[in-house]
Amino acid sequence: MSPTRLQSCFAALVVVLAVVFYTLPAYSMYSWAAIGLSAAVAVVVGVRTYRPSKPLPWYLLAAVLVSFTLGDTTYNVLTDFLGQANPFPSVADAFYLLVYPMLASALMIFIRARSGQDNRAALLDALVPTAGLGLLSYVFLISPYVRDESMGFFEKLTSVGYPLGDVLALAMLLRLITAGGRKPLALTTLLCGVTGLLVTDVIYGLRQLDGTWHVGGPTDSGWIFFYTATALAALHPSMRRMTSGGPVTKHAVAGGRRIVAMAVASLIAPATLVIEDLTGGVEDAIMISTASGTMFLLVMARVAGLLQAQRDNTARERTLRMSAADLVAASSEAEAGEALSQAVAAIVPDGEPHRFFYTREDAEHGVPTGLMGTGWVQVADLPAEIAAQLGGFESALFAEAVSGSVSGGRPHRNYAYLAADDAVLTALQSSFDALMAQGTMAVERITLTQEINRRSSEDYFRALIQSASDVILIVGDDEVIRYASPSALPVFGRTDLVGTRLSRLIAGTDHDDLRLLLDEVRHGRGPRDGVDLTAISGDDLLLQVECTCRDLRHDPAVGGLVVTIRDVTERRRLESDLAHQAFHDTLTGLANRALFQNRLEQAAVAAESTRGTVGVLFVDLDDFKEVNDSLGHAAGDQLLVAVGRRITEVAGPLNTAARTGGDEFAVLVEHVSEVEEIEGIAARIVAALAVPIEVSDGNGGLHLVSGAASVGVATSADAGGITELLRRADVAMYVAKTDGKSTWRGYQDELHEAMMRRLEMRTALIEAVPGDQMRLRFQPIVDLPTGMVIGMEALVRWQHPARGLLGPNEFIELSEENGSVVAIGGWVLREALEHFAAWRRRPEGNLLRYVSVNVSARQFRTPGFVDQVRSVLVETSSRPEWLLLEITESLVLHDADQVWADLRELRAMGVRIAIDDFGTGYSSLSYLSQMPVDVLKIDKSFIDDILHSTQQMALVETIVSLARTLDLAVVAEGIELDGHRQALITMGCPFGQGYLFSKPVTADEIGDWLTTTATR
Repeated sequence: MSPTRLQSCFAALVVVLAVVFYTLPAYSMYSWAAIGLSAAVAVVVGVRTYRPSKPLPWYLLAAVLVSFTLGDTTYNVLTDFLGQANPFPSVADAFYLLVYPMLASALMIFIRARSGQDNRAALLDALVPTAGLGLLSYVFLISPYVRDESMGFFEKLTSVGYPLGDVLALAMLLRLITAGGRKPLALTTLLCGVTGLLVTDVIYGLRQLDGTWHVGGPTDSGWIFFYTATALAALHPSMRRMTSGGPVTKHAVAGGRRIVAMAVASLIAPATLVIEDLTGGVEDAIMISTASGTMFLLVMARVAGLLQAQRDNTARERTLRMSAADLVAASSEAEAGEALSQAVAAIVPDGEPHRFFYTREDAEHGVPTGLMGTGWVQVADLPAEIAAQLGGFESALFAEAVSGSVSGGRPHRNYAYLAADDAVLTALQSSFDALMAQGTMAVERITLTQEINRRSSEDYFRALIQSASDVILIVGDDEVIRYASPSALPVFGRTDLVGTRLSRLIAGTDHDDLRLLLDEVRHGRGPRDGVDLTAISGDDLLLQVECTCRDLRHDPAVGGLVVTIRDVTERRRLESDLAHQAFHDTLTGLANRALFQNRLEQAAVAAESTRGTVGVLFVDLDDFKEVNDSLGHAAGDQLLVAVGRRITEVAGPLNTAARTGGDEFAVLVEHVSEVEEIEGIAARIVAALAVPIEVSDGNGGLHLVSGAASVGVATSADAGGITELLRRADVAMYVAKTDGKSTWRGYQDELHEAMMRRLEMRTALIEAVPGDQMRLRFQPIVDLPTGMVIGMEALVRWQHPARGLLGPNEFIELSEENGSVVAIGGWVLREALEHFAAWRRRPEGNLLRYVSVNVSARQFRTPGFVDQVRSVLVETSSRPEWLLLEITESLVLHDADQVWADLRELRAMGVRIAIDDFGTGYSSLSYLSQMPVDVLKIDKSFIDDILHSTQQMALVETIVSLARTLDLAVVAEGIELDGHRQALITMGCPFGQGYLFSKPVTADEIGDWLTTTATR
């Protein structure tokens, strides 16, 4: 019998029995039992007919129908035959209450079969309305029984059991509804029947409370509907799909109807509260608040799940975008497959086991290419070799695509499988489908590209030959040209080369090289590349060409030697220019260090063979840095060019002048017969560079600057090699610098000893401050008219462990070279302020206004110098106005913006700034009005001659007058005679210092002097 006919027969039977039930009340008990039991039998028939994979839930539904019928029959026996009036509770209630756990169990099995996992979202969607409807059940059905004082305990317990059972069944029903996916007709029919049961139970409960319920009323039709729907669901063939496993249904996305249902359910609690308040008082506040809080937490959990789902989807979309980029970049099917494997691994959640397998096989001709399909597959249904690659998983996602082939071959059928837990596959199915679609398009693109490249390769290479700049010739065994590419015209000025002997294109001087090239290739010695020859163009011009030859006589398409000729005339010229630049200084045009070293080696070898002598001069400009700092690097470059020109003129054409770096030059003097000859060249270089050189500052101004240099001379007569010769010239040059500059010195052994002592001093200076070897001396600064001491200048001395107490002239320059001046300067600053602060704490110390400390340019430019001054002032409890920092003019003129900014910051703190040795630098007066300074210290060299030189007197008077105009204090240094003092007082100089007043003395002597002054 067909399913439709079977269902029709059962429906007709129920209709007949229902008519009997309502029209013949005397037989109602029998007709009612027949309806229930026939429905149970129909369920069993459906199970036996369609044999679902899991029959247990259907048998439970049959048991539900039987239990329900037994309850009704028992109740009818108690009332109709035993004469009991509405017996409650009774044995019938036990059968009724047993219905609900069995119904819930059956629905739970359906839920597990359809969901395949714990679908948290669907569960939350079901629990929210369950909580709302459960609250209604409590308020209207359970609460009245709980508060009824006339009922006993078992009566209340039984009465409450019915609504609770309905709530349990409702929860399972809603969970089954929210499971998502397409619902078979059997499931829809069953859901309708269970819904009818719950609605009927509610109506029954309300009528029981009102006392209006009786057997045979319209309420009984609801239970008849439940019986009938359950049986019809079991008799429909789709009942097998309700427990058949297979692909897990996708998780439902919260749509409009579901959100409305959850919103309405959430409003049940406040609506119930309002109704109770309007109808005489709130009696279920605790339960209402509990239900409201429960629904709020459930909704929040649902929202959190949606946010997590959104994050997961975003991550997958990002992975898909990245994989799309990798697939676009793939140039072969292997690379595309690797990109797909990486993308699949990226979209699978971390920690989830999975297996991805990609394979391909030939497809039959004519199969359309592109995406063929995706879906689910059972691993057990796959071929054994593929199933082995997918591990122990039960299910897998698969994709099948057909890609084209190159050069008319058979297309390929590509398979991709992703095996994992069903829950993971469900979440990844859409991403997997999109990823496989991208992979299919990528493979199709790669195949099409390869086919296009193959088809266009011949045309491409044909066009390449036609447009190539190299001349391509095919030459026979007789060396006659059989083919010449069109590029022969721009190279040789003609295209009619066919029939011409190859040797006519090459200069006669290179015919032997051409013949050797062709013979080696013809005799199988391999191809020859990069053979340089001289070719003759159509205008009888000589060209430098590079020839390459290949033997393709065995190739029927060629049948000769292929000679490629490339015009490299310009490249060879460029290489020559680059070689010149590699061995010459780009600024001066002189030889550079590499060429100088090379020529020195050659000259030394020649001199050794002839027992001659080679001389080397090292030339180093004395004050080049000051020119760069004051006038700029452009002016410095002009000075270097002029110096190089003068050195070349003095050295002469037979010797080599070179610039070896920065402001350093060298001269190689060959064929030296006497040492006096090279010494004469050194003296002439010093004299030539002593003449000032005019340079431009870039702003239209011209300046005369000094190109004076120190020259070191050494010869190979006593040197043990080139390295020793260069070292000796270097030592002699440094000795010339230390001897006052602008001079020359020849190497002597004692010079080396002096240099070693200098190096030892440089090394020892590093340990001077940590070794507590520095000492301070103080020289008073006096008010010239009154003779009163107003301040002190701190002067540093070095207590050398072996050489005793050394003055600054013996070690300051060395400390500048090795950087130890920074540590020395920091020590002097701290010690000077500590002593001065101690003097100021004494009553007689108020006579002293400040202490003056010299700051080197290197120390000032050290990062954080201003912060260091601020820190030392705080640590020594000194006031900023007690400190006067002395700096040089060159520091102010170098990096003016940054230096002046630091000076302004120091002055803002209260520290005063003095220009030391004023007048000995460049452009001092032009900057004086803008300098952020407070004091000018006139150098001793100006003071020494003011009594004998009217020019010096006028110059000092000008400086004093200018300082007064600019509101700057003036201190004259090096006052040794009372006449100096009187002259300075006359011209208005307020302050001075020198041996006339006091030599530099120790701090203890200053303390004794303060004590003596206080007792006067």
